Amino acid sequence: MSYQVLARKWRPKSFESLVGQEHVVRALTHALSDQRLHHAYLFTGTRGVGKTTLARILAKSLNCETGVTATPCGVCSACTEIDSGRFVDLLEVDAATNTKVDEMRQLLENAVYAPTRGRFKVYVIDEVHMLSNSAFNAMLKTLEEPPEHVKFILATTDPQKIPVTVLSRCLQFNLKQMTPPLISGHLRHILDVEGITADAAALNLLARSASGSMRDALSLLDQAIAHGAGKVDEDQVRDMLGTVDLDYLYSILDALLADDVSGMLQVADAMATRSLSFDEALQELAALFTRLQIAQLAPQAIADELPERERLLALAGQFDPEFIQLGYQIAVHGRKELPLAPDEQAGFIMTLLRLHTFRPANDGDVSPPPAARPAAPPTARPAPARAPVVAAAAPVANPEAGVPTTKSMSEAPDFAQRAPAAAAEIAEAQDVPPAVVPVAQKTSAPKQVSGDWHDILPALGVSGMARELGQHCLLQSVEETRIVLCLSPAHRHLQIKPAQDKLQQALSEYFGRPLSLRIDLDEVAGDTPAVTAQRRRQERQEQAVASLEQDEFVREAIDLFDATVIESSIKPISTN
Repeated sequence: MSYQVLARKWRPKSFESLVGQEHVVRALTHALSDQRLHHAYLFTGTRGVGKTTLARILAKSLNCETGVTATPCGVCSACTEIDSGRFVDLLEVDAATNTKVDEMRQLLENAVYAPTRGRFKVYVIDEVHMLSNSAFNAMLKTLEEPPEHVKFILATTDPQKIPVTVLSRCLQFNLKQMTPPLISGHLRHILDVEGITADAAALNLLARSASGSMRDALSLLDQAIAHGAGKVDEDQVRDMLGTVDLDYLYSILDALLADDVSGMLQVADAMATRSLSFDEALQELAALFTRLQIAQLAPQAIADELPERERLLALAGQFDPEFIQLGYQIAVHGRKELPLAPDEQAGFIMTLLRLHTFRPANDGDVSPPPAARPAAPPTARPAPARAPVVAAAAPVANPEAGVPTTKSMSEAPDFAQRAPAAAAEIAEAQDVPPAVVPVAQKTSAPKQVSGDWHDILPALGVSGMARELGQHCLLQSVEETRIVLCLSPAHRHLQIKPAQDKLQQALSEYFGRPLSLRIDLDEVAGDTPAVTAQRRRQERQEQAVASLEQDEFVREAIDLFDATVIESSIKPISTN
């Protein structure tokens, strides 16, 4: 006897043996039991979820010799002939081949004749969305009012292409995709009956690769049995599918935690040696980040029977939830960018390096980089003391500052030009960064905080998101190893880790010792640098408007032409 593939051998022959479509089975079973039969059914869903199988089971239920029933006997001549595809009153039509209106008219002309053997003449039209518009129009009347002995069962993978006039005449059932646990459980049952050994991990791989299709899963299982010479082993299934072993991904994350770039590159080289798909690797990496986030926020949702459960929970405790979200985004965007990369391995490596660049900062990362570290211990580093002239001229040195109050307009630009030059000369002589160069004579005492965050922030030299974060904060306290800032909850979106890390590093350089940064979300009591800068801009704008309105030429033009000054068009002249 010739071998029969598993997808055909294990095709369900009754509603009870159908897997994963309980909502459709329940509706059809109740309708058959109550004799509430519709004249047209439409089954929709992706490939391999049971559309044609349901149509055949429904045909058996309608034509079983025991009567219309939800449990056909399966042994009468009608049931056996339907199972073998020889029942003359079951007409299966492939709409992808018979798309023309003439073929549909010929089919409908035969519908008026009574069934030869069965109780009903059942028309199963597969991939019905492939019919032409003329063919759909030709079947509308018959589909709405067919003869009593005719039942239509339509099946399609793309219901959006079916005219609404056809949809309104059918009882529609949407078949769901199979979940991986459901598929792996069914595969386990089949292998137990067939007497074939299999690994649970191998069945999980086959279930995920089937993408919700039971028929695809059975076809892959056939291939895996042949590939493994009668057994289903995880390593052989991975070789067959070309899937990425999770050990590679765990090794990448372990190297990421250890700050080991070379280790991450070695994993990429090992994957290239085995010709693994880097696109699939990034897909699996995004899925792993998803499971890690679930393990962090809802560990009870991780199934106990999951093979890597312990490893997953242990790894989840070593990452920040924010980085898990960022890592997921990096993996997803890295996969999108693969077609634009010089080659897939280069794109994959750049994605790994991007993960490393935005990795969580370790305890040692808060210290200044080697180029900025002082030669002497932090306690012996002389601290700058701000001269009174610097404090008095601070409003002028700030680009956002308004009109100076301690200097005249003519003196302010001159000082703004001389102060950076003097600071650069001192920096060159003392060999220290200009951001921390004192203007006055240095002392040996540790650096003290003036408490004025408005003076400290410009001296940090930060830019971008770090500067934006700092401008919306106020200084609360500075301790020996920690500095505390306060940020309004309205600006919590600025509290991203790269900006905090950059601001923390700048503060450590400024104070001359490693500092950890803590930002408390609370209502800010006082004006932040951003509020102060906005107020000064507003004051400058009001002064510019008032100055323009008092100009004699402008007043004459207003009086002569009955003109109006558009205040939004007035820009104050910069004093820097």
